[in-house]
Amino acid sequence: MTAAISPSAEGGAPAAGSKASGGWLRRFLAIDTRESFIALAQTARGQLLITLTGILAVAPHFGVWAAVLAVVAAMTAAALPNLRGPILFAATWVTAFIGTALGENDTLDNILTVMQQERAVDLSPALLATGFLLLLIMAAGGILYWVRRVPQSVLARRPLVTLLTLEALLGGLAALDFMQGLPRVMLWTAIFVLTPYLWFLPYAIVDVRSHGGSTPLMQLAVLRPFWSPTYLPFGKGAAFLRKHLAQTPGELAITQLKAVKLLFWANVLFAMKDGLSWIFETQMQIPQVTQALDAFLGGQPYPLLAGWAALILSTAKFSLKVAGWAHLFIGIARLAGYRLPRGSWRPLESRTLMDYFNRFHYYFKELLVDFFFIPTFFKVFRSHPRLRMFFATFMAAGVGNAIWHFTRDIQLVATLGAAGALASYTSYAFYCIVLATGVGLSQVRASMSIRPSPTPIGRLYSFFFVWSFVVCMHVFSDESRNHTLGERLSFLASLFGVS
Repeated sequence: MTAAISPSAEGGAPAAGSKASGGWLRRFLAIDTRESFIALAQTARGQLLITLTGILAVAPHFGVWAAVLAVVAAMTAAALPNLRGPILFAATWVTAFIGTALGENDTLDNILTVMQQERAVDLSPALLATGFLLLLIMAAGGILYWVRRVPQSVLARRPLVTLLTLEALLGGLAALDFMQGLPRVMLWTAIFVLTPYLWFLPYAIVDVRSHGGSTPLMQLAVLRPFWSPTYLPFGKGAAFLRKHLAQTPGELAITQLKAVKLLFWANVLFAMKDGLSWIFETQMQIPQVTQALDAFLGGQPYPLLAGWAALILSTAKFSLKVAGWAHLFIGIARLAGYRLPRGSWRPLESRTLMDYFNRFHYYFKELLVDFFFIPTFFKVFRSHPRLRMFFATFMAAGVGNAIWHFTRDIQLVATLGAAGALASYTSYAFYCIVLATGVGLSQVRASMSIRPSPTPIGRLYSFFFVWSFVVCMHVFSDESRNHTLGERLSFLASLFGVS
């Protein structure tokens, strides 16, 4: 499952002055290939222009204070490489503490929901969240120190399994009947604070365990870094970042110019998403998928054309949202001097399902490959190469995909109970199974050197095959929990005229 993304197109530094290819717009925007712009980016005036441009591009999505902090910290870390670790550490954890205290993430809402269930508890959710966040820093530092001292421990060798087991134990303990009031609130607070870091810590542990890994300070500095305030490691861990760090002033200038382009493109994608909503939903009254589903279940379905339009529109908006946020996060990381691949790379050009999986959400694919595909591939079915490839792909695109999304929505276990949360998850689990099967078969076909036809007709067929699959499967992956698997299957069948 190697990425179908070329390094030069995805953040590598082409030779200064290389000729830009493509149409006039691409040539006009090729600022990272022009000697004059590269020279300007290395001056104080150029750095100021890049900083102001970055803030203007990021502020509509992060908010003003967070955008200023993120962009200024990234630019300062790039300008002062000897202080890179302390600057990134400060920016990452200041962002985490302020964002948590101000309720700019879902942690406070989740804690408040549990506190409302336990009516006897009267504490400040912000105080609880920030207190446990401080404990998390100390615990993470202790874990990294332990791994360095005892590299053969279970935690060091199986970091993700250990952390998932810990979260499951905390959740199981919180579900016990005698856990009421403050103890239950405290347990769920620990879970809510830990979960956003669940997929970052394994990268840090693996790097610390290896020879020549980054210092604990640097590991903590990029533990859910300020440019990636999500549950997904955009930029992976310190080892990946170290590998992609710009080494010369020229490389840094080109990387930061590429960042400006990527931030600009992120805003274009967000504008396109808003434009689609305004044109088709507001003006043309195309329903949302959930509305179309409700109408179908209520016995008053929309016309087939409107149902398909709703599904295609929702798929397009979701794709633009994923690409927009990915470009925004990677753009900020590039300002800090990291020559990172894009988070999404021309998914419309996907020729196979495997190609789509590589292109659409690069860092999510990388996480699944690192923690599910590779461990499985090197352990099972060694004498059956095709089955080995299929099963490892299935574990990544299916099992890993399902686990990541379930842990991201862990608050549902607190509100619905484990059984209710799993029941609400059946549609997405079905989506993971079908997606994993399709991607696995595509991977096996590629290993057998079966390639799509390069002819125009073949390219058109590949496009319709891949995106028909993606659109149809969006019925099950729209992330809503209000409809059962059977209801979604019936709705999809109705779009094909099957009642």
